[in-house]
Amino acid sequence: MNGLESSGEIHRVSPHTKTILLTRHDEEQYVTEALRMGVKGYVLKNQAATDLVHAIHQVCRGGFYLSPGVSRAVAEALLSKTARPVDPLTSRERQVLQLISEGKSTKDVACLLGISAKTAESHRARLMHKLDIHETASLVRYAIRRGLIQP
Repeated sequence: MNGLESSGEIHRVSPHTKTILLTRHDEEQYVTEALRMGVKGYVLKNQAATDLVHAIHQVCRGGFYLSPGVSRAVAEALLSKTARPVDPLTSRERQVLQLISEGKSTKDVACLLGISAKTAESHRARLMHKLDIHETASLVRYAIRRGLIQP
């Protein structure tokens, strides 16, 4: 699971938990997705030394905290007033995509997720169909753009 998925899962099982995401991603799509998933603080790793304590205090007081490095991305998202396309993949499809992008075979994916190889292959086929992507290399590029894996 990546940070966004982990945050979503935390909020699903414990809706009152306040989360702060520590990340290297300063792109608008990551920031807005994190906020949609319930993250209360968004701290960039390159500013962690100065921002993390401020973020913890602000979030504990019931507020939000965004590293100064992401303020521009948030402002641009608000000003553009264009909604980002919603990720068409289910959580399980994102997990399968992440594992495939990490070089795991269908059998490995099945083993890691506790599902049959046939089910893993069905998830793979469904995500390829949804994304209109027909080769593994393109799946990896998509996963990198979505922040599921690091290049």
